Amino acid sequence: MSPATAGVLQLLALIAALALAYRPLGDYMARVYSSDRHYKPEKWIYKVIGADPSAEMRWPAYLRAVLAFSTVSVLFLYGMQRLQGSLPGSLGFVSIDPDQAFNTAASFVANTNWQSYYGEQAMGHVVQTGGLAVQNFVSAAVGMAVAVALVRGFARSRTGELGNFWSDLVRGTVRILLPISVIGAVVLVACGVVQNFAGIHEVGQFMGGTQQWNGGAVASQEVIKELGTNGGGYFNANSAHPFENPTPFSNLFEIFLILVIPFALTRTFGRMVGNLRQGYAILATMGIIWIAFTGLMMWTEFAHHGPVPDVAGGAMEGKETRFGIGGSSIFAVATTLTSTGAVNSFHSSYTGFGGGITMLGMQLGEIAPGGVGSGLYGMLIMAIIAVFIAGLMVGRTPEYLGKKIGTREIKLAACYILVTPALVLCFTAAAMALPTPGNSMTNSGAHGFSEILYAYTSGANNNGSAFAGLNADTQWFNSTIGIAMLLGRFLPMVFVLALAGALAEQKPVPETAGTLRTDKPLYAGLLVGTIVIITGLTYFPALALGPLAEGLAS
Repeated sequence: MSPATAGVLQLLALIAALALAYRPLGDYMARVYSSDRHYKPEKWIYKVIGADPSAEMRWPAYLRAVLAFSTVSVLFLYGMQRLQGSLPGSLGFVSIDPDQAFNTAASFVANTNWQSYYGEQAMGHVVQTGGLAVQNFVSAAVGMAVAVALVRGFARSRTGELGNFWSDLVRGTVRILLPISVIGAVVLVACGVVQNFAGIHEVGQFMGGTQQWNGGAVASQEVIKELGTNGGGYFNANSAHPFENPTPFSNLFEIFLILVIPFALTRTFGRMVGNLRQGYAILATMGIIWIAFTGLMMWTEFAHHGPVPDVAGGAMEGKETRFGIGGSSIFAVATTLTSTGAVNSFHSSYTGFGGGITMLGMQLGEIAPGGVGSGLYGMLIMAIIAVFIAGLMVGRTPEYLGKKIGTREIKLAACYILVTPALVLCFTAAAMALPTPGNSMTNSGAHGFSEILYAYTSGANNNGSAFAGLNADTQWFNSTIGIAMLLGRFLPMVFVLALAGALAEQKPVPETAGTLRTDKPLYAGLLVGTIVIITGLTYFPALALGPLAEGLAS
């Protein structure tokens, strides 16, 4: 069997698995967020945090709860890292420096999981399990809660109430993420992923010396790293490390975990707004972009010219032989079209066009299918933009799901899509203009520029992956990428929740013969075009200086 055929078969198997999980998981999540029942363990949590789960919140109160919880999370995780040297189970590792502790705390709370440290050489068991893994759960649950609040904005009318953040947070964690993670961790352990609390020990011989490895609760952290589209690896090599991802089956299973909730949330959306066909239209849009990116990535990596790639059957540099080009390409697209950021290969070693595809996937806004929660609300924002464009073409006030898209709504949607590009391009320009940040580039020319552009694209889009050719463990990059991650996560949430409140206050508009059918293939095509055009107009000049220039020169 040729490597290309093996890659296609892996892709088909993945699509089949996602299709089987789509309906039951999507319907289950709709029931979770629509239920009035509170389980006993959830009541204990509400009692501890002093929250009333039945109290409805308007969007300012919902936003304050999101920001308050996230602020406390940043401070708690920062404190754990600064005190690591005094904590039990630290494996003898010292406390983390202030700039790196800030960067890591911001990263994990913002669901970015950008890492400028070697996990196995910096973080002990307590910080890894009690700090980072916990944030993997709750940061994902925050994203899901904001997405559900926006869906309620479409589903409700003549009220500004969007639900209760604390209830949404706890239910998303306890009823969705935890059960799937327990099952997934068992599967990963069966595949050979490490799960223990072993200390540092020496193994084997390596170039005349010994290697030192520490164990850890890797499987339980790996599963939520992928399921919650987090991406932070227990080890520096991330999902390329055999302790995290040992076999081709575990590789495909981890890709499944990355994609299953973001895709299934479209079913949840359709169920909660009372129109499953609307969910299918969003699903089709996500699926078209994801399959197109995956196919393009596999083609450019398999077809790369040169004597060495010809012998290897494609561009194998920077890829694990146990995954091959197919498994690596599928993983790279899945992790950059979502806000995961986990890697099983070296993105800096991809072809010029291949590296550009990973970068463009993030620059689309990570909406195909996107991060857990963030993918759905990002796609719904783009759906509003597409409806607005269609309304301009026919001279009619745009409507979406029975809600008028007026001046207030379109301004909020426009602010949402402008925030992240502004952060990416401004920080990239500053880093290239100043003398010190440029010293961190391993490569010069177009590839060096791509390293910095990728870093800020990854940070501001809450992805967390890296080209891996950039030395980001400096005060400049730790601080600026940390700021980009926080602003890139929470500023868009401000506009999403304000938009949800504005929609919930409206009364439904009856459908007429002139209403644009947003559940038809024509609209899905319009939505795909809107996404590609807006992204292309925003990022094309920067892409032309980096990956496009490199790809055309190779």
